[in-house]
Amino acid sequence: MRAGANGVPAAPGLRLLLLSAAWLAVLGLLSPWSVVAKAKGDYVAVARVKGAINPVTTGYLTRVIDEAEAVEAAALIIEMDTPGGLDSAMRDIIQRIVSARVPIVVYVSPAGSRAASAGTFIAMAAHVSAMAPNTSIGAAHPVAAGGPQPEGAVADKVLNDAASYIRSLARERGRNAEWAERAVRDSVSANEQEAVRDNIVDLTAPNLAALLDLLEGRSVRLATGPVTLRVKGLPTSVMEMTAIESFLFTITDPNIAFILLSLALTAIFLELSNPGAILPGIVGGILLLLAFYALGTLPVNFAGLLLVALAFLFFLAEVLVTTHGMLAIGGAISLGLGGMLLFSGSTPYFRVSWPVLAAVVGSISAFFFFTVTAIVRSHRQRATTGSEALLQRQAAARTPLDPEGYVFLDGERWRAESLDGRIEAGEPVRIERFEGMKLLVSRLEPRPEQDVGGTASSVAPAPGDEAHKAERA
Repeated sequence: MRAGANGVPAAPGLRLLLLSAAWLAVLGLLSPWSVVAKAKGDYVAVARVKGAINPVTTGYLTRVIDEAEAVEAAALIIEMDTPGGLDSAMRDIIQRIVSARVPIVVYVSPAGSRAASAGTFIAMAAHVSAMAPNTSIGAAHPVAAGGPQPEGAVADKVLNDAASYIRSLARERGRNAEWAERAVRDSVSANEQEAVRDNIVDLTAPNLAALLDLLEGRSVRLATGPVTLRVKGLPTSVMEMTAIESFLFTITDPNIAFILLSLALTAIFLELSNPGAILPGIVGGILLLLAFYALGTLPVNFAGLLLVALAFLFFLAEVLVTTHGMLAIGGAISLGLGGMLLFSGSTPYFRVSWPVLAAVVGSISAFFFFTVTAIVRSHRQRATTGSEALLQRQAAARTPLDPEGYVFLDGERWRAESLDGRIEAGEPVRIERFEGMKLLVSRLEPRPEQDVGGTASSVAPAPGDEAHKAERA
């Protein structure tokens, strides 16, 4: 048996475990290469894009194209259903498609899908464009998603730039450049039959298998030169988003971003109002960073963002100042307006939906108006434990206080000092404050021998006065 480094013989079970772990590590390192070597050119990669085009979509498609090139896939088919998206993200995707070393097919699918706005540009840039039955393409007029629409010369510049860009893409792929320009300038659209008839897309196919049959033998031109597609009968491999990509794509939805921002501000408020709670601060910080990431990928209207922040300031003031709900109402109105303006623009897919807006505003407003108000009011209640619980309590003087003595409170004797001069034994006193273990007290009621104005009336009657009064009577 071989001894270990410290002279202790290595256990056979431990040695077997280490060898197994090393062997699995080798297999883990080698298996991707063996799969790649076997899969080169033997399958068709498939990517799926559903939803708005944003930076997460760009990262996903860029990764998929890179992997398809690495394994020399026969082709990459992008199944697309999108209402459009950000211009910057769209252009990044198109640049990657144009420089791709693998044939890329944009397939507007499944039935009922669309390639609108930015999707039209991407379909025009693909080496092959196809559509499933009952799909549409077009309506690519540029709009400002995060604020007021540009006017005058600025609007003309944006429109002309987009028209020139899509016309160039269409001509490069041999498609109808005139219709592509009209899709930008006049927001025209076409269904799959009109698109094939007018040379907007290359073909229509009812499903993926039929598409592969129609693509067989078709010649396309890549950045590296012409390629003939040989894809008939090849297996397909769907390259889904990773867990991180799916998560990031989910939170970049305007509704989710608005919810994250609202929850983050609520959690941070709870941490500030309850220092040391820790958990609300941690949750609020994480949610706020996620909200900032989502807002960074969306066309945000800063007026809406400021209104959301102002709403939470109103809620904070409501629980600190008695306004009978007026500040809470102002916070609800501000939060609602902020949600409506946060992603304002002409594109409906960059807006907070009405059901989500109503649910968030209602729940957050109710939380602040009832729950947080109750918490703050409970904090303002008189203490029942500790030294603070003694303040303003009533006690009885056990001995004369001149000025020091003892008082009796809850069955206990306390050393006390009078703040109102001499206090006789048995008189009630009120605890004003304390110094260490000594109570500072004041007389609870005026002396019986004082009148309302505090004038002394304690002079004893002279002897014989009572008899004199009786005689006069």
